Amino acid sequence: MQAARPSPRRIPGLFAFLYRRDPLAFLQRLKREQGDIARLDLGGQPIVLLSDPEHVRDVLITNHKRFHKGRGLERAKTMLGDGLLTSEDDLHLRQRRLMQPAFHRARIAGYADAMVAFGERTSRRWAPNAVADIHQEMMHLTMAIVAQTLFGSDVEGEAHEIGESMTTAFRMFDFAMYPFSEYLEKLPLPGVRRFRSARARLDATIYRMIAERRASSEDRGDLLSMLLLARDTEGDGGRMTDTQLRDEAMTLFLAGHETTANALTWTWYLLSQHPDVEMELHREIDDVLGPRLPTSEDASRLPYTRMVLAESMRLYPPAWVIGRRAMEDYEVGGVPIPERAIILMSQYIIHRDARWWPEPDRFDPRRFASEAPGRPKLAYFPFGAGPRQCIGEPFAWMEGVLLLATLARRWRLRLLPGHPVALHPLITLRPKHGMRMITEPRAGGDR
Repeated sequence: MQAARPSPRRIPGLFAFLYRRDPLAFLQRLKREQGDIARLDLGGQPIVLLSDPEHVRDVLITNHKRFHKGRGLERAKTMLGDGLLTSEDDLHLRQRRLMQPAFHRARIAGYADAMVAFGERTSRRWAPNAVADIHQEMMHLTMAIVAQTLFGSDVEGEAHEIGESMTTAFRMFDFAMYPFSEYLEKLPLPGVRRFRSARARLDATIYRMIAERRASSEDRGDLLSMLLLARDTEGDGGRMTDTQLRDEAMTLFLAGHETTANALTWTWYLLSQHPDVEMELHREIDDVLGPRLPTSEDASRLPYTRMVLAESMRLYPPAWVIGRRAMEDYEVGGVPIPERAIILMSQYIIHRDARWWPEPDRFDPRRFASEAPGRPKLAYFPFGAGPRQCIGEPFAWMEGVLLLATLARRWRLRLLPGHPVALHPLITLRPKHGMRMITEPRAGGDR
């Protein structure tokens, strides 16, 4: 473990600009120059980058009550309100308890048929040897699945408009990280107007779902029904208002498909670059499924498919950084952290640390065939850790494995020659230029 510098490094304007331009490169440089505990002062704001898994455990698990969300999710309230992702303390605990039953293992297994059905619909729609933006395809696919399984709603006809609104909103989150952005957002700037329009468009979809369900008074057993019927037994005993429902639904609607879509997009890219891995994936799918579609039980019968997804999320974690704000003076690894300091923990950096991952840039799903001796548990944390670990993690694993199996039964995806592949680290790790690929039929893949 490397010792931190004795005092925070002050970052001049040029370096602040470089962070905004390429945050991943900036954080990698910070880690390289200062080690596992890197400190800097950015415009009077103390920032600490932790890159040791044990320090991450200390913040996210052991002493989690001493931290709140970082600035990114503080500012995300402009979009998400007080949903599960942005709320704190007792409110967050009550909300999580209300929603946990919707993500019980048995209920998630019940979502499998819808996941596969939507995946097969996409598979049947693709044309042989056509060019498609696979990132957009995965976004539309996972959006339809979340809307149907959690909210009992059909949004396929709105997918393009919703996707554009989400992209606009996510770009505004990047702007929201600038100092004084909360004041700039009050001005009639073009970007601010676009964000407000995008938020209104997404609100229209969410409020429509809520209104339709209230009007029908139907309990479909999905998340929206649970939220509508739930009473706050630890508060005033009342039911959720439309605003509260909107905040929770918006959070899960956005987070529930954005991250999985990105994970699948990067997985298709990696498979196109590693034919040996792709061949082994196809062999497992053919051996286990034969001519049939997958079911919920097959999620555990496709271990290599899961390994492929896990290794993809190691190299390209959809959530590439976690932020926390210290609510009191704190010490980690013998280094004092002042109250109100922002602590950053980057999955992208830790997942590529050669101490835990030999040849870290190599795509090798077999890394996950067994536990590596000496590797800390939080050397891999694509869904976070601790009490705020992603509530939808089991949903995402089921969805990712079943969609990979459903689509790879029939198709091999090839990167379009000349298409640029670059990272775009907004709230999630998107491909900057989309992912244009050729849909190549598999020989005998539709037996």
